[in-house]
Amino acid sequence: MFLAQFAIVLLLVLAAVAAVVMQAARDAVQQGRRESVVAAQSFASAPGVAEAFRSPDPTAVLQPRTEEARKKTGVDFVVALSTEGIRYTYPYPAEIGKKFVGNIQPALQGRTVIEQAGGPPLPAGKGTAVQSVVPVTDAQGKVVGLVSAGITVKNVARLWMPQLPVILAVGAGSLVVVTVGNALAARRLRQLTHGLGPAELARLYEHHDAVLHSVREGVLITDADGRLLLANDEAQRLLDLPRHARRRFVWELGLPESLACLLASRESVTDEVHLVGDRLLAVNKRPTFPDGVRGGSVVTLRDTTELAAITGRAEVARERLKLLYEAGVRIGTTLDVVRTAEELTEVAVPRFADLVTVDLLDSVLRGWEPTTEGWRQLRRAAISGEDVTMPVYPVGELITLSPETPQMKTLQQGRGVVEPDLRQARGWRAQDPERARRALEHGLHSLVAVPLQARGVPLGVANFYRTEKSPGYEPEDLSFAEELAARAAVAIDNARRFTREHAMAVTLQRSLLPRGQPEQDALEVAWRYLPAEAGVGGDWFDVIPLSGGRVALVMGDVVGHGLHAAATMGRLRTAVHNFSTLDLPVDEVLGNLDDLVVRMDNEERADGAGDGHEGEGVTGATCLYAIYDPVTGACTMARAGHPDPLVVSPDGAVCFPDVPASAPLGLGGYPFETVQVPLPEGSELVLYTDGLVADRHRDIDAGLDALRRALTRAGGRTPEEACRAVLDALKPAHPCDDIALLVARTRLFPSSCVAEWEVPSDPAVVPSVRARCREKLQEWGLEETAFTTELLVSELVTNAIRYGSPPVKVRLLYGRCLVCEVADGSSTSPRLRRAATTDEGGRGMFLVAQFAQRWGTRYTTRGKVIWAELSLHGGAATDAQRPADALLEQFDDVAL
Repeated sequence: MFLAQFAIVLLLVLAAVAAVVMQAARDAVQQGRRESVVAAQSFASAPGVAEAFRSPDPTAVLQPRTEEARKKTGVDFVVALSTEGIRYTYPYPAEIGKKFVGNIQPALQGRTVIEQAGGPPLPAGKGTAVQSVVPVTDAQGKVVGLVSAGITVKNVARLWMPQLPVILAVGAGSLVVVTVGNALAARRLRQLTHGLGPAELARLYEHHDAVLHSVREGVLITDADGRLLLANDEAQRLLDLPRHARRRFVWELGLPESLACLLASRESVTDEVHLVGDRLLAVNKRPTFPDGVRGGSVVTLRDTTELAAITGRAEVARERLKLLYEAGVRIGTTLDVVRTAEELTEVAVPRFADLVTVDLLDSVLRGWEPTTEGWRQLRRAAISGEDVTMPVYPVGELITLSPETPQMKTLQQGRGVVEPDLRQARGWRAQDPERARRALEHGLHSLVAVPLQARGVPLGVANFYRTEKSPGYEPEDLSFAEELAARAAVAIDNARRFTREHAMAVTLQRSLLPRGQPEQDALEVAWRYLPAEAGVGGDWFDVIPLSGGRVALVMGDVVGHGLHAAATMGRLRTAVHNFSTLDLPVDEVLGNLDDLVVRMDNEERADGAGDGHEGEGVTGATCLYAIYDPVTGACTMARAGHPDPLVVSPDGAVCFPDVPASAPLGLGGYPFETVQVPLPEGSELVLYTDGLVADRHRDIDAGLDALRRALTRAGGRTPEEACRAVLDALKPAHPCDDIALLVARTRLFPSSCVAEWEVPSDPAVVPSVRARCREKLQEWGLEETAFTTELLVSELVTNAIRYGSPPVKVRLLYGRCLVCEVADGSSTSPRLRRAATTDEGGRGMFLVAQFAQRWGTRYTTRGKVIWAELSLHGGAATDAQRPADALLEQFDDVAL
């Protein structure tokens, strides 16, 4: 390569010299022509030249002058000629008189002649001369002589000889540059080829070419204009390229438009999939130059048809695993059977089915244990789908299955059934032919029915349908449907068991709560009780009629949920009833309840019941106890850790009566403060538990404000309407705690229905007391009960005078029943006993117990009150009509 480059440089130098010489020669000839013409014409036009030609000796005159002109003009010769061509002058005198060598005819005619011709020796040496011949004319224009001037070609070398060193220097420098460049190129080539020689490089190229055409990945190289420069055998096969595809534009190769656009563009792509024929090709494209300016790209093609199929199946499996995970998260969020079934349908649509229905046994919906006897009848629990107008059984409808239906088969076999084409499913169509026909017209065409079973017991059936826009079910879809149904079945069974336990707890709790309103005259009462969704709690309330027309209102809350809380609530409610029957004061009732709760806690600790038992352990409770007296219109209240009640006055104003807060029940040893609040007639006393005003999304202060606003808006309504308005405003969508609400509107005993007077401590006044009672009963129109009432008042007053202490007072209350009360200042309580026939006393209280509907003793701060109630609608009051002997039989002594 170096020798070739040296020869090239040498040739270039020689060519440059030759070109310079030739150009110099041409330039010299042209310059000689000009100079010879100028010199000849200048001499011919000089003054006295024409006269010299006519002189007798032209040579003597013209010879010095021509030599002087030759030296001044720098030409090689200036010669004067006669018209016959004889030289008059010449640089060498020996040549004078000889014939001129050249063409003089045009000059004789008055023209200038320029020519190249040889001649005698010249001062400049030998060589071809460039000479010009001009005429010399006289004043009349007649040619009297000729003048020739010329330059020899040999003298033009002085024009190019100065350029020769430059040319040679440039040639030498070029050789140096070529030598250095070759050395650097050789060094770089050795680096790039790792010292391989031409033979090794040739073999390496052959190996690379063999590898390029043997790889199972297509390789294309295109230029910046989109021409195909290279395509290996695999690319030829994958793209089905024509035989002479090289150097052709990619648009002319019959490729798909998207792929041709990609190959012709400068865009870089990675694993972009294109469909070519029946193949899916993954295309990678990169520019051949890093800067991307010079264009050209290299493209690799990989056949991913089989990989796409495998990837598609893997993607389906991944999606289904993801769906199963979502099912585990989304199904069973609540312990509600119907909602769990709805969650199953929502998860499966639309990623696995276009329509999903869930049919459950009625016993499952009610929380009972499922049995095989109920398989024939299922109730639709949930339905979900993109087309809500699909003609299928609606939610809530009872479906009687025929033995040939896929649903019945899946229940009997315990595994799923696939119906790829519902048009061929005779059993499914026979279940309801008309509905099946309309469903097929709406596009249903494939079904998978799987059993919902837990612990080996079927709970129902899940039906997965697909419409015509989705492919039909295949056998591999069955396993996924069964897995999905199995997860849902566990959640449904948990919800069923919770429903059963919840129903049992609610049933227990409702059995412990009041079934109906007791008969009483003091209050118009309405209540509401809502159990928590997560399980029943220990909230309770009560309306307990007391003696003297009074009514006790109770509102309590046992800490915790479940059966233990409900059972504890029942025990406390029973205890409140017992304490109320004793007519104990408000603070004493709460004190006795507190002692009871402490004893219950001690029993549970002693038995170790708190270890591993749900809801058991130390018991805590709150309670509000109030006694309303309709005679005085006063309400005495105390609360043990319970929320403050509200009072709605007759004019609609709502306020808290500021009942002192005492410690909750179960702490022991703390007193309970009471307060007496006057309640005008028509006032409403509102008792509630904290579940109404506080939950996880609302604190108790905000709840109390909301309750106050709701009662303000409900002002003037009946207690029933007030309860409804309060729950509509405050009831949470999903209560996490029990809610108990009681609204009681107060009434007052009319003064005309109350008779009261003091009795002197003298047995002689008893007849007068009986007479006054008779008069009052006649005033009230109760003549039929006069005898019984007089008997009771007589016995009670006599007992108070004999065994009590003054002052003695008698009070009659006329309401739903007749109440007789005798009060005295003694704290001794009468007791009922059976007197023998020989006893003189001991029969008075027995008579009271026989003739009164109820009787008892109530202690006050000033003594006690013995009271008795007489029914005005039959019962004990009619005993007065019994024969006397029947009454006397009660006193017979069987021992006699």
